[in-house]
Amino acid sequence: MNKASTIKEQLRRNTVALISLAIAITSLGYNTWRNEASEHNRNQRLVSIQMLLMLGDLQQLTMDRHFGKNIDGDAILREAWAEVLTIRDLSQVAAGTVPESASALYDVWNADFVKLGKSRAAKDRIIDAVEVVRSDLHEVLLSLN
Repeated sequence: MNKASTIKEQLRRNTVALISLAIAITSLGYNTWRNEASEHNRNQRLVSIQMLLMLGDLQQLTMDRHFGKNIDGDAILREAWAEVLTIRDLSQVAAGTVPESASALYDVWNADFVKLGKSRAAKDRIIDAVEVVRSDLHEVLLSLN
């Protein structure tokens, strides 16, 4: 009994220290989780905004190529290809269905870019694919806390 009373006595004397230790460990765990969640949200925001800007550029290039507003159509296509490839690459970091929709955009662009200026359907398919990626990015942004 002497040992049991000693342990009880030690627990009674060190209650404040034990409670402080439990609070410190809990706080450290929460802080680590919150930092990770905040970093994830920052990364998602950054990649989403960058992709939205690039989608806007790609849409503008598609319209320019289709409606012939620029003289050098090959330069437009080179720039647009760079946009499509970068969008596809950046989408791998994005959450949700963005990688799939960006890959679908790449496939549509690859199939239809040569028809721009000749086929309204090709332009519409590309613009529709851009809109799907844009919509998926909006969903990702709205889901962040």
